[in-house]
Amino acid sequence: MATKYSRRTFLKATGAVTAGVAAVSAMPEKFLSWAEEAGQKEMKQIPTFCELCFWNCGLIAKVENKKVVKVDGNPLSLRGRGRLCGRGNAALGALYDTDRLKFPLINTGKRGEPVWKRATWDEAFSLIAKKMSTIKEKYGAGALAFIYHGTGSSFWKHLLHAYGVTTFAAPSFAQCRGPRDIGFVLTYGADVGSPEYYDFSKSKYIVLFGSHLGENAHNSQVQDIVKGFSSGAKMTVVDPRLSNIASKADHWLPIKPATDLALLLAWIRIIIEEGLYDKEYIAKYATGFDELRAAVQQYTPVWAEAETTISSDVIVEIAHEMAQCAPNVCIGAGRYTTWYGDDTQRSRAIAILNALLGSWGREGGYFFPTGAKVPEYPGLPAYPHPAAELPKLDEAYPFALLQTTTSIKQTTISEKPYPIKGWFVYGSNLMKTMPDKQETIKALKNLDLVVAIDTMPVDFINYADVVLPECTYMERYDEFAVGKFKGMSEISIRQPAIEPLFESKPSWWMTKELGTKLGLSDFFPWKDGEEYLSKRCEAGGIDFAELKREGVIIKKGGNPYITADAQPEFGTPSGKIELYSKQLAEKGLDPVPQYTRHPVAPPGYFRLLFGRAPLHTFSRTTNNFMLTDLQKENYLWINAKEGKKMGLKDGEYVMLLNQDGVTANGRIKIKLTQRLRNDAVYMNHGFGVHSLGMSLANGQGIADDDLITHHAIDPIMGGTAMRGNFVKIVKGA
Repeated sequence: MATKYSRRTFLKATGAVTAGVAAVSAMPEKFLSWAEEAGQKEMKQIPTFCELCFWNCGLIAKVENKKVVKVDGNPLSLRGRGRLCGRGNAALGALYDTDRLKFPLINTGKRGEPVWKRATWDEAFSLIAKKMSTIKEKYGAGALAFIYHGTGSSFWKHLLHAYGVTTFAAPSFAQCRGPRDIGFVLTYGADVGSPEYYDFSKSKYIVLFGSHLGENAHNSQVQDIVKGFSSGAKMTVVDPRLSNIASKADHWLPIKPATDLALLLAWIRIIIEEGLYDKEYIAKYATGFDELRAAVQQYTPVWAEAETTISSDVIVEIAHEMAQCAPNVCIGAGRYTTWYGDDTQRSRAIAILNALLGSWGREGGYFFPTGAKVPEYPGLPAYPHPAAELPKLDEAYPFALLQTTTSIKQTTISEKPYPIKGWFVYGSNLMKTMPDKQETIKALKNLDLVVAIDTMPVDFINYADVVLPECTYMERYDEFAVGKFKGMSEISIRQPAIEPLFESKPSWWMTKELGTKLGLSDFFPWKDGEEYLSKRCEAGGIDFAELKREGVIIKKGGNPYITADAQPEFGTPSGKIELYSKQLAEKGLDPVPQYTRHPVAPPGYFRLLFGRAPLHTFSRTTNNFMLTDLQKENYLWINAKEGKKMGLKDGEYVMLLNQDGVTANGRIKIKLTQRLRNDAVYMNHGFGVHSLGMSLANGQGIADDDLITHHAIDPIMGGTAMRGNFVKIVKGA
């Protein structure tokens, strides 16, 4: 099935909010006392960068009377190019959220049933330092772990490294992009970056697998794809759901969930067998072609049709279209890629298909980025070496190039190969990030110390012993954002537009103060966050005054494409693109991706799919009053014909029960639609918050994480596959 749709309103479909929101009119009442502060009428313009998603677009905060009244995109920013998405425009909703964490809290009750005591910073730090010392004396510093997401985490990594901690993990690896990164590293010896190195603006053909571009913002990437469209680029989107980007494609392939690898392998076979691959490119830069060819012979278009429900004629047609446009073709690697358990192999297949079309390092495919670096703070002591080398937590996953939250959680429960007794969690709502919530709670109850550092009272803090309120990104100096782009690199500064509100503090201050209590003052010689950044700029010959004034410094780089004078380097063992991976073979894993058939929904159930809302960054923004007014809850998408057969009505509330008999808390509205296959349902992630402290978000919609009780683990890198759950719709909510 292939369907064509107009692209004319694509930018509207991304959910962008009008720039220049009149913020004061949207403010809660307790902030309307601004008018009383007369005097200063001059509007200051302070450049910084956004933290409402990982894209970190440059923005300019406009300040009157020591209050931020408006934000605009910074036109110098390569990530945003003067534009902000709907979330970015709602920066004031995060800054002036009346529910935000205001002062340190100590839990005097049970984990999960907190009784909060307001504490001073000294009380909070003293308790943390005492518990850290006790854990270190009894088990060693290796019994502490840090789980993080966000820019300010760098200061906490520094503190904990200085204390001797060696266990660090970001959920973005095991729960999001890890399979993608490892699949490309195994093939090319390099990953695809963040922002990704897609040359969409020059592409003649683009293929996306389940990538909800626009709904997940990705500001400059959306702008690039629109440029590609305006130059005549064709697009195919493979997704069970007609996402906003799929509605702008030349072909929408509503694939049967869990069969994407079958389609990829069929395309690889067609490209090889019909001689459509870039023969010169493969001969010069790749190895393992003959082994690849032999391994994909069974994956014919007719076979793939039976697996995917996509017509074999359409499969062949699109393979030919890609080949005709090669090498100006980009088959996107995606971002959230932990789907079914064989995700690294699916990413490998995407990497291999790009290689066959000669798109790596070619215009319109994947470009070679220009790098940039800011030196570390000069003169710091070396981190201590552990007294004894600890066993590797991820031994079972041979290509877990970063530590995984998967293994940290399992080790915390089993205490093998060694005990983990303390977690520091920065900016990560683990109740919604990791699968199997009950397993996460079991791990938390086995800890002697849980510290949460956040701006909001998210679900996770109910399980913390101590909560440290970080000020928002509009109120602090922070780590630099360093971006690699096509022919350019970017260094961005985060600096405060106003002083921190309430008793909240920046992470540079928290870690310096706690470091002093732990006897680590030598690791924190800077007076404040500004000095920390300025000394690093000085060490790198970077004009700090210019950076503060402009918000970004751009440096030009070399040629982003392969030329006769600029030949590619591949960081693989062979020094070439590895179509057949000896690294995988040596570990007893498939050296060429092989298709695995996954379970289908039991009778009466639907596969549960989930993704982003255009106006929300998961649970990070569902309490933002500027965005909640526009979308306060999520909806359950279901195929209209299927829903009507079940007697469902558009807008009625239902409950959801999963395959393990777990019923999600709350209820969710039905959305009858023709934009979804009949064997799956779809909902936005991040809703159904379970936190009384988040007054706007608590209990709104259903949390898909309540229903993700089953997950498969990628044997290559330890990622947790979360799309193997099925739900039944229960009426009468």
